[in-house]
Amino acid sequence: MIREEVSDGSVRRTLTGTARMLMALKLDGPLLVGLGLIAAYGLVVLYSASGQSLEMVLRQVGHLAMGTAFMLLLAQVSPNFLKRLSPWLFVLGTLMLLVVAAMGHIGKGAQRWLDLGPLRFQPSEIMKLAVPMMCAWYLQERPLPPSIAQLLLLGVMIMVPAGLTVIEPDLGTGALIAIGGILVVVMAGLQTGIMAALALLGGVAGWVGWHFMHDYQRERIYTFINPENDPQGAGYHIIQSQIAIGSGGIFGKGWMNGSQAQLDYLPEHSTDFIFAVIGEEFGLIGLLLLLLLYAFVVGRAIYLSTQTQDTYARLLAGSLALTFFVYVFINAGMVSGLLPVVGVPLPLISYGGTSMVTLLAGFGILMSLYSHRKLVGS
Repeated sequence: MIREEVSDGSVRRTLTGTARMLMALKLDGPLLVGLGLIAAYGLVVLYSASGQSLEMVLRQVGHLAMGTAFMLLLAQVSPNFLKRLSPWLFVLGTLMLLVVAAMGHIGKGAQRWLDLGPLRFQPSEIMKLAVPMMCAWYLQERPLPPSIAQLLLLGVMIMVPAGLTVIEPDLGTGALIAIGGILVVVMAGLQTGIMAALALLGGVAGWVGWHFMHDYQRERIYTFINPENDPQGAGYHIIQSQIAIGSGGIFGKGWMNGSQAQLDYLPEHSTDFIFAVIGEEFGLIGLLLLLLLYAFVVGRAIYLSTQTQDTYARLLAGSLALTFFVYVFINAGMVSGLLPVVGVPLPLISYGGTSMVTLLAGFGILMSLYSHRKLVGS
């Protein structure tokens, strides 16, 4: 992308056409390549996981196209505009969560959607971006690390939308919303003592929250501890997932040759448990390749976040980069039986529309914060 030319004993570095185009579009080439490779890998796996459904693959291509459009659009937006937008987006998203709680569309036993005729979406997905944006906006011109009073207010900002999402019920998305906000606070220089106290407080809150959980949510915890207690019921997902991953061995059974997915033993094999399909069909090598691609994307995103030039950009970009890592960590952990099943998709691989668009929109914001770094405050 960068060509070196020698003239009169000196070296000049000139941009190629591709590099100039990416610069004009405010996009980061290495990050785009990493995201593109993961998405292409996902389409190959999805074709097999869906039972060779070309229709599902084409719908996923549509989701990717929509997400890419949002990414391109947001990459052009000035960070100053994002700052001004942050509180309004947060308030709008919170109000929509309240509307969902009162009269949201019910699907698969959960009241998570707003139905606007031709458009149906989950406002909780918006809050994955709105909460870290709001926390970064609040902290941008205040002394860091934040004071106790500021931490209390930040706690309200984070826990209100996260709590409204959990009671839909959607524990996985609620956890991701909370994590996105907490990462901003931690990167703002939160002292170790306060983090320890908050962790203790979180444990107490978890104990209290246990009594308000739905029965199926408690069942997930019991299943995580010992899935063999109910191998044909609550433990079925984890047991079949572990069988799929283990049976793949080092090199896997081959593309479209995974018995657990192809014979429908593995539930949700196109969505939350698609990581197990990769393990069965491509083996340990296939999983390591995917994890290396994820590591590259996370590393590049963290690097971009460190190059931003003001508090708002650093906190928000860092949160977006690390939240992507959390997505991967939680999905791989739950599919492997190392974490409770909470319904978090494998980013850019699992079939789905709203989460795909939100994820790519977040990368668009990240690239905007990086590419406009010399213009911030102007």
